[in-house]
Amino acid sequence: MTLFEQKPWPVEAPPAQEYCDEEQRLRVLSSFGFASLGSDPELDRITRFAARLCNAESAAVSLVESERQVFLARERIELTETPRSTSFCAHTMLGSEILEVLDATDDDRFSGFAMVTGEAHLRYYAGVPLISSEGAPLGALCVLDTEPRSTGLSEVQIEGLITLAEAVRRRIETHRYANRASEEIQASAERLQFMLDSVPDIAWSAAPGPTWDYFNARFGEVTGKSALHGIDDWREVIHPEDFEASLVKFSHALETASPFEDEWRLKQADGSYRWIISRAVPSSNDPATARWFGTLTDIDDRYRISQERELLAGELAHRIKNIFAVISGLISMTARGDASLQTYAGKLTDTVRALSQAQEAALKTGSNSGGNLRELLAILTAPYGSAVTDSVRIDGDAVTFGSRSATPLALVFHELATNSAKYGALSTPEGTVDIAISRGEEDVRIDWRESGGPPAVAPEQTGFGSRLVTLAIGNQLGGNMVQNWHAEGLHAEITLSLERLAQ
Repeated sequence: MTLFEQKPWPVEAPPAQEYCDEEQRLRVLSSFGFASLGSDPELDRITRFAARLCNAESAAVSLVESERQVFLARERIELTETPRSTSFCAHTMLGSEILEVLDATDDDRFSGFAMVTGEAHLRYYAGVPLISSEGAPLGALCVLDTEPRSTGLSEVQIEGLITLAEAVRRRIETHRYANRASEEIQASAERLQFMLDSVPDIAWSAAPGPTWDYFNARFGEVTGKSALHGIDDWREVIHPEDFEASLVKFSHALETASPFEDEWRLKQADGSYRWIISRAVPSSNDPATARWFGTLTDIDDRYRISQERELLAGELAHRIKNIFAVISGLISMTARGDASLQTYAGKLTDTVRALSQAQEAALKTGSNSGGNLRELLAILTAPYGSAVTDSVRIDGDAVTFGSRSATPLALVFHELATNSAKYGALSTPEGTVDIAISRGEEDVRIDWRESGGPPAVAPEQTGFGSRLVTLAIGNQLGGNMVQNWHAEGLHAEITLSLERLAQ
């Protein structure tokens, strides 16, 4: 008599039949990463309880590979694996219901198995298939005994064994998802690390304190050092002339949990120094708990080019000043001894001197942090009589501008003043120019209004100076200019971006 039975208790998992071929099944099995699961306490408890529930001597969670059956968890079983060819669970996993064998010696399928004929003396077996969420057969949860049975498991025992098998399946699925997540996190971390090590900038992070705990590979390549830890360690790589001033700024950033930015010289691996811009941001606005993330960007080439430009601008300013001095000297020499020319020469010399002062002020402002717009306009229009005859009147809101804006501003209003002196209101003694400054939330409006001079006539062709003004306002100052040509004089409406003006 063959005591091989399939109990009518369905397993709560997708059916294994017709799911996949062996190659696909093994691919799903490998996706679980069972090698990293090791000895799992939860599976051990399930296996131990399964044996008690079914009054069996031993129990196991088995996984069926291509050539062998391995026990992921086992209770009172010495073996860790057996050949697949003699595995009861290899048969169980291909079904969708519990497989129960009351006496293996009377079953043609199993009577010749080593577990039956050998020292293990296996007689009784009951197993529930373990099927993946995709429907791939994986193995089984089984209970075993060395004594045959005349009756099978009770309905309660069968239901309990199926429930335990479902718990096993959930546990190994959870492990698979966690393993996948861990792999994805690791892959993401490796991609991020590769990106950080590939960028030309130095990147770092620091724990509260601050204590530096990360530098990308670029730091070692540039400085020849593996890492720095505390603030004082930075003395090793920051130029002695720059360290204290930068420390004051960074200490303030730490105390207020505010972004940090500074420029200083970084010591290279060969002992030389290069200018860098150092930036850092806190992870929160709490100085006590904020982590810090920073970068060091090489700006040495740009810095030296800027220095050369400043040197060239200084040289140019000096030469222009000398030219004005020569012109003033020539005027004085020409008028010397001729009383009829003295008064005219004096006025002309004052005008040249005013032009010289305007040029010097514009260049000086452009090389520093910026200035006040009304003061700059007063300097630029001084050669045309604003200080003496009040022919140029400036009024309105106080507006500051940055160093980059000084040169285009000087260009724009010098061109307007020069054209007015040639063709407009300032070409006559009675003419006046009123400049009104009105500050808005995002921009500033400057009205240039001429009166008392000849009628304003729009030029037939745009000259070089006018094109420069248009480019300066649109490209450098982020604004626009509208010119209205009236009989009483030119009215120019200039709108500039406050954000651009502050640069």
